[in-house]
Amino acid sequence: MLGYWIASENSIFSSPSILDGWVEAEGQPEISEAYSASSVPYFVFFKDGKTVNMLEGADPSSLANKVDKVAGSINPGEPAAPASQGMAAGPTVLETVKEFAKENGSSQVESQFPSSPNDRQTKRLQHLVNCHPVMLFMKGSPEEPKCGFSQKIVEILKKEMVKFGSFDILTDNQVCEGLKKFSNWPTFPQLYCKGELLGGCDIAITMHESGELNKVFRDHGVEHFVSGVATTEVGDGKGGISKPPGLSATLSSCLDGLINSSPVMLFMKGKPDEPRCGFSHKIVDIHRQENVAFESFDILTEKKVRQGLKVYSNWSSYPQLYIKGDLIGGSDIVLEMQKSGELKQFFVEEGITKGKTLEDRLKKLITSSPVMLFMKGTPDAPRCGFSSKVVNSLKEEGVNFGSFDILSDEEVRQGLKTFSNWPTFPQLYYKGELIGGCDVVMELKNNRELKSTLSE
Repeated sequence: MLGYWIASENSIFSSPSILDGWVEAEGQPEISEAYSASSVPYFVFFKDGKTVNMLEGADPSSLANKVDKVAGSINPGEPAAPASQGMAAGPTVLETVKEFAKENGSSQVESQFPSSPNDRQTKRLQHLVNCHPVMLFMKGSPEEPKCGFSQKIVEILKKEMVKFGSFDILTDNQVCEGLKKFSNWPTFPQLYCKGELLGGCDIAITMHESGELNKVFRDHGVEHFVSGVATTEVGDGKGGISKPPGLSATLSSCLDGLINSSPVMLFMKGKPDEPRCGFSHKIVDIHRQENVAFESFDILTEKKVRQGLKVYSNWSSYPQLYIKGDLIGGSDIVLEMQKSGELKQFFVEEGITKGKTLEDRLKKLITSSPVMLFMKGTPDAPRCGFSSKVVNSLKEEGVNFGSFDILSDEEVRQGLKTFSNWPTFPQLYYKGELIGGCDVVMELKNNRELKSTLSE
């Protein structure tokens, strides 16, 4: 017995051979859940009453060949045939799939030949951002957000009372990295409406507070939760998110004051110099590596704060890091952000630290050694005669020096010409001050002034 399901956000089609009947998915949610049918369209293949295969997306070629393989006319090792042949799926099925895909905005049926890996990744991302009218790519799930920004945007969508789909980017690195390039947006969460990127947490908060977000959803005909769903009164909290129930006004005010007492606030076990748990130790080290000043509160010293903050921020563990009053998360989230470079970028965007400019980098390089030589190649393998002469002169005078190969970094090479107003290389520096190039060094050596100049 051969059959399949086609599941969408609105309906599920079923038939033993062709699409001759369908039922509303709203009335049969257990079917979608049973087969994890979360994307549009979604096929499940049966044979002899057992599930034997699945297919995500409206790709006629894949559909035809999977149906034919289940029917037994294609060996597993044989290559897929083009969709134009129809295969066992038959024209009725393929035409239905095409119409279904058009209705749902899918462009997958346009291609009759296998796509390249990049094309497939792009199509997958296009499919994901369009798989629900309102789509949120976040860290964790709506029930268990794994960062404060994801949690805030989930709460905003609940305030807006809109139905939305979500994708946990922590579960799929290809989607996580691919989506950054696909949308030219380097951070998460990312909120989409009808396939268009609205932005991240800050933009969603601003749009929510101004009423623009609600207007966007209305203009695009986004479906809302059914009437009668209980709503929480919007309080005066940041981002329009109400303070959690169960806390006294006094304690809420106290916690709010603590959280906002410093631009970077860490609630930890112990103190920065004496952490009382490995996770707190880890997050303190991260801040020191990033050269970020922060204040801290030892939650072991005050039970009311320790227990109250869990309710206040809906975050059950410690440490907890806040930046300008917003919860970032715990040590795992912060470590992940550091590894990806997102944390450094976020500190710069929030004005916590200054972005490292080329001038900053050049100053650091120039002062990295008391005597610093910018040359072509290395002291052991100079790549030009002038660099070789300066290296030999320094060695003959017994001068210890650091070096940088300007051929290895075009940014440094061009930047240093402007920074020092010296157009050629090598360039020799002493205590951050330019001495000169090859001619100057040779003249100092001939006058027996080189060693004394570099030791003043």
